[in-house]
Amino acid sequence: MGAAGFWDNQEKAQALVNEMQQLQLIVKPLTELVTGADDLEVLLEFIEEEGSAESIPELSATGDRLSDLLDQLELQAMMSAPEDGSATYLSIQAGEGGTDSSDWAEMLLRMYLRWCERRGFKVELLDRSDAEEAGIRSATIRIEGDYAYGYLKGETGNHRLIRISPFDSAGRRHTSFAAVDVSPDMGEIAEIEINWDQDVREDTYRASGAGGQHINKTDSAIRLTHLATGVVVQCQNNRSQHKNRAEARKMLKAKLFKIEEEKRDAELAAKRGGKSKIGFGGQTVRNYVLHPEQYVKDARTGYKAGNPGPILDGDLDGFLESFLRWGMSGD
Repeated sequence: MGAAGFWDNQEKAQALVNEMQQLQLIVKPLTELVTGADDLEVLLEFIEEEGSAESIPELSATGDRLSDLLDQLELQAMMSAPEDGSATYLSIQAGEGGTDSSDWAEMLLRMYLRWCERRGFKVELLDRSDAEEAGIRSATIRIEGDYAYGYLKGETGNHRLIRISPFDSAGRRHTSFAAVDVSPDMGEIAEIEINWDQDVREDTYRASGAGGQHINKTDSAIRLTHLATGVVVQCQNNRSQHKNRAEARKMLKAKLFKIEEEKRDAELAAKRGGKSKIGFGGQTVRNYVLHPEQYVKDARTGYKAGNPGPILDGDLDGFLESFLRWGMSGD
């Protein structure tokens, strides 16, 4: 990075910086573990030689810190695929259930935004389509942070909410669905070849806004449709059509990369006699029950939390980590 002309090629330089950051995520905690092991040895020798109990609290605290660090490294080891360290696109689509499902989709969006806030991740809203009465029909965000895709990749699928509907005057219980799709943003290193003129249909439209100065008066929003697969992406967050097109193309490459990844997983699972991963809009991955009981339960791992409140407020780490460990166990 200190070499002359390093930043002359911005894309190449940024790719190297990203690679260095990913390597540091591995090297730094490993170095801390090695140093911590030496510290433990010194503390143990001191306690044995001096026969003093004064260093025991320090020994205990150091052991707890290293244990937490080791748990973190084990999770990172479960995210060893090249795409796991990438930024990620997360899309939410309201399902069956009318206004309840639109409201549920917005609740999910808030849940993921709060999770990102807890971790200090950078979030960019790329597309949002508001529903008529309440909530959203769909939304797409880009999340940038350490192992963003690795942590969130297990969120893909249907999320089901069971509650007393606030939109039902009779106070009846309703079941709502929303589908989540997570794709890695691998930038230019994604090995996906697309003929943008022949393989993709591009439509422009006027971006929706919150009113006032946010109303877009030009057709700057971009919708791309991959003709062979039917995959559709859209971006409207920038006033510039050029920027929206560039971001939409990255999103499309990310989704096509994931489709290829799922094909490979399915082929490998077939050879091993197992099951492949569930794609967008597929099997329910998590149930959020607010009435008559109150709990959140992952339909794959069996992991369960008795209080939905903190989960819906972004406290997702228990579910995300249980999915990673479940995936490694092969159950």
